[in-house]
Amino acid sequence: MPEHDNSYKLLFSHPEMIADLLLGFVHEAWVEQLDFGTLELVNRSFVTDDLREREDDIIWRVRWKDQWLYVYLLLEVQSTIDPFMALRIMVYVGLLYQDLIREKQLTPAGLLPPVLPMVLYNGIPQWSAARDVSDLIERVPGGLEQYRPQLSYLLLEENKFTEAELAPLRNVVAALFRLENSRKAEDVQRVLATLIEWLRSPEETSLRRSFTAWLRRVLLPRRMPGVVLPEINDLQEVNTMLSERVLEWTQQWKEDGLQQGREQGREQGREEGLQQGEAKLLLELLETKYGPLEESQRRKVLNADSATLLRWGKRVLTAEQWEEAVRD
Repeated sequence: MPEHDNSYKLLFSHPEMIADLLLGFVHEAWVEQLDFGTLELVNRSFVTDDLREREDDIIWRVRWKDQWLYVYLLLEVQSTIDPFMALRIMVYVGLLYQDLIREKQLTPAGLLPPVLPMVLYNGIPQWSAARDVSDLIERVPGGLEQYRPQLSYLLLEENKFTEAELAPLRNVVAALFRLENSRKAEDVQRVLATLIEWLRSPEETSLRRSFTAWLRRVLLPRRMPGVVLPEINDLQEVNTMLSERVLEWTQQWKEDGLQQGREQGREQGREEGLQQGEAKLLLELLETKYGPLEESQRRKVLNADSATLLRWGKRVLTAEQWEEAVRD
């Protein structure tokens, strides 16, 4: 869902999220050698040879060991299974490398920096797509096999992690996964109490607001459809609200578990409804970052098509002003 993707991109525009993602969920030796104080969000757009612009997802770079070797992270957020995800990843990495060559962003040895492609999946069916592009190509005997390209990605299936695995971690990404996997109001309250404690310092204000916006616009409406949510601006307000209405919402939560599949089925194919949902989420993200919008600005967002909304949603992560985010 585009609204889910945009909310994740807002959350993962914070260096704390990327650091915890790598430290908590990439169990490889090179992660221990990263200087997380150098994490930098890279704002890039890629242009293919036929000049068709294509904006990629979130990319970060970070210093590795004692020299400026770059690790670029392609973060693909998916809620449905794309059987050709490995091919998409190969194309994205190729476009990224072309851009790095043009900008002379090479290692001291004149080589291309390493790339870690990641796919975050929060769907219910078990991931079934190939994880290496070579598995998508027909094998031909007689020597042609050696020319088949190979490139894999790291898959993180949120619903594969249990509460017992995630709860002991002091990790904001683990908290996000716990919230995604929650099925009761009490589950959300437990995680919220932890996040409030972790993100209480003034330096964490922006990340705290991003979590609040995601809860208000994505998680709670999905868990409790039909419940009118008041305006909330902080995690503590979310926790207080849940405490005040826990009995009412627990019943709604149970009903939602039975109705969610039917609701999702009815929503599929309703392009107009999807566009309205995307527009509302983008308005929330814009107001979170830039403050209250004028009526003309709101109309511009509400009248945009889905492709335009998705493009603008990506720009919100790095654009400093409203005009830059929603340029035509």
